This record gives sequence, structure tokens and C-alpha cells, in this order.
Amino acid sequence: MHQTDSTYNTQTAKKINTEQIEQIVKAIIAGKYSWACVLILRFSGYNPIDYIPYRTYIRLLKNNCLVESSKLNDTESKREKVEVFDMKSNWLRL
Repeated sequence: MHQTDSTYNTQTAKKINTEQIEQIVKAIIAGKYSWACVLILRFSGYNPIDYIPYRTYIRLLKNNCLVESSKLNDTESKREKVEVFDMKSNWLRL
């Protein structure tokens, strides 16, 4: 049974590439630990809204993602904004 659990975890775990690790490290060095947690969740294949309160998550996005995306060119920033805000919460059932 233990072997089945370990194979399940390796199959569902998403590998984080070097560029994503650099983003996480930059957030930690800048003292943005909450943002680093959001990045780790996203890059691991989890939905951060399932683990972080909605208002906190939106605040983190506004303070970090939208500021960083303004530095990118227009096509990349539009794609990133759509990708980030396309997440649905399991907490809110409207």
C-alpha cells in the first residue's frame, strides 16, 4: 500500500522548472513570503485559492503579478493576466 501512495504522489506532482524556481527565490529574497507560497502552489499544479483566503489572494495578485506584468510586453502580459484570473475558488459557491 505504501508503494501505491508514493507512485500516486509522483504522478500528480508537477515539476517546477528553473525559471519558476528563480521567481520563487526572487520573491523570498525580496521578503515576499506570501507571494512565494502562491508561486509554489501555482507551479506545483495546485490552485492557490483553495489554500489562501480569496481577499488575500487578490491582494497578493494586485501587489505582485500586475506590477510585474506591466514590465512585460503587451502580448505576454495579457496572456499572464488571463491565466492568473481564470482560477475558480472551491470556497465560494455562487
